[in-house]
Amino acid sequence: MSPRTIDVNADVGESFGRWTLGEDEALIPLLSSANVACGFHAGDPTVIDETVARCARYQVVVGAQPGYPDLQGFGRRAMALTPREVEQAVLYQIGAVAAFCRAHGVSLGYVKPHGALYHAAAGEAAIAAAIARAVRRFQPGLALVGPAGSVTFAAAAAQEGLPFIPEAFADRRYLPDGTLQPRSVVGSLITDPAEAAQQALSIARDGVVTAVDGQPIALSARTLCFHGDTPGAPAIVRAARTLLEAHGITIRAFAGAE
Repeated sequence: MSPRTIDVNADVGESFGRWTLGEDEALIPLLSSANVACGFHAGDPTVIDETVARCARYQVVVGAQPGYPDLQGFGRRAMALTPREVEQAVLYQIGAVAAFCRAHGVSLGYVKPHGALYHAAAGEAAIAAAIARAVRRFQPGLALVGPAGSVTFAAAAAQEGLPFIPEAFADRRYLPDGTLQPRSVVGSLITDPAEAAQQALSIARDGVVTAVDGQPIALSARTLCFHGDTPGAPAIVRAARTLLEAHGITIRAFAGAE
């Protein structure tokens, strides 16, 4: 991908049974890639089926988003799984989404862990390695998405021969060390469309994000994430796309662009 091209992804398929979360019908057409919940932290077979079908309809690349088995906590709570258990849980979840991809005639484009599992892998080599092994066992060479700047994630992907796709967040605030400010801190989620769009532009065009203390941080990313469970997520993504394209930046999925 050229510096003037960026992928736009969001977490989708997060409803469960009679409980609806997010505005996937409006959000998915705005994306180039979609992180589909696999049923452990969110989603169920019906939701996955309908979500993959919608992605196929709009030619949005499907990614599997495995998480901890924690529906009540939405996968955002740490769990004491062994690396072997993580590997097996991730492989199981990838297979679930891939089955629906096959049924709808599309390919699974990548894997991106969710929530607490994502953050654990960013700092724990054993967890990152377990995730990468699961991805390689499912499909050698399948892309693994993780936080830009995470040496742990990148090294695990390289060890298993997987392309590592560095990711940055347009709708989250960053700490001076380049990590995300915890959600427990008020204001960590950017809900203003104009502000999120400006952060997306800064990352995509300049490779820089401004930390909460005003310090500029270098952040080289190939994909920008937006959270589908944020109220008004479609408006946020629409504003970001409009600003990016106004500055000559093309929105395009990284999968298949190697």
